[in-house]
Amino acid sequence: MVLIQVIVGGLLLGAVYALFSSGLTLIWGMMNFINFAHGEFVMLGMYVALLVVVWLGGGPAAFGLAAAIALFALGVAVYALLIRHVVRGPMLAQILSSFGLALLLRYTAFWIFSANFVSLPQTSLAGTVAVGGIYLPVAQVVAGLVAVTLTIALHLLLTRSTLGSRLLAVAEDRTAAMLMGIRPDRMQALTWGLSAGAAGIAGALLATAYPWSPSVGETFGLLAFVTVALGGFGSVLGSLYAGLIIGLIEAISAYWLGAIYKDIVVYGLFVALLWLRPQGLMGKA
Repeated sequence: MVLIQVIVGGLLLGAVYALFSSGLTLIWGMMNFINFAHGEFVMLGMYVALLVVVWLGGGPAAFGLAAAIALFALGVAVYALLIRHVVRGPMLAQILSSFGLALLLRYTAFWIFSANFVSLPQTSLAGTVAVGGIYLPVAQVVAGLVAVTLTIALHLLLTRSTLGSRLLAVAEDRTAAMLMGIRPDRMQALTWGLSAGAAGIAGALLATAYPWSPSVGETFGLLAFVTVALGGFGSVLGSLYAGLIIGLIEAISAYWLGAIYKDIVVYGLFVALLWLRPQGLMGKA
């Protein structure tokens, strides 16, 4: 029974991994751009949740919506002020610009919030729930279910909607999209907004269960790259599968071997899989 609880908990956590990783794969799929600041977007979502609870007394719905809106706006602003000026430049300029953005966001958070670890005050998601004879934190169950729902919704938006068709048209051929009346800058700004918004919601969900500091963005950024590479760059559905797999592997390896070994197992299996299938689970060869 304990092992089943560990497995379910790992899958729920993996769903949140998938949500913030889907934003990273969206940027890559739409623009062939690697965003090294993506982990910092997750971190900022956690602090938005904290501010909403502490200053406004808001609950999970309020801080989740606030994180989505705030990070969506930040993503659009980052595109308008920085990314659109370097996106068609050399790859080195793209890498250095997003890496510099990551450092700016991280150390601004250090300046505002200090390096101390903080945690979210008790919310309505406190406590545990019994599901089939196993006990899970309510926050973890809600976070996992919301993350799966939003990740699938993002996939459907890209594959089953007119807006998704416009985004994909810009990704395929910017010039041809312009000839069809699509404004590429607007679509790419929306892409950055959706990516950052997904990261912000994931950060707010993670804040309900874990303490954090401004440096946590580095950890989540690396995890997002692993998840996206495992699932296949450009595939939101691949990120969902990869996130669930990574969450499951982390949970089982921590249970059997100890928490200090879980990262070794995850990254070891990740390297082995990419050696066999470099394009990832859902990526194109």
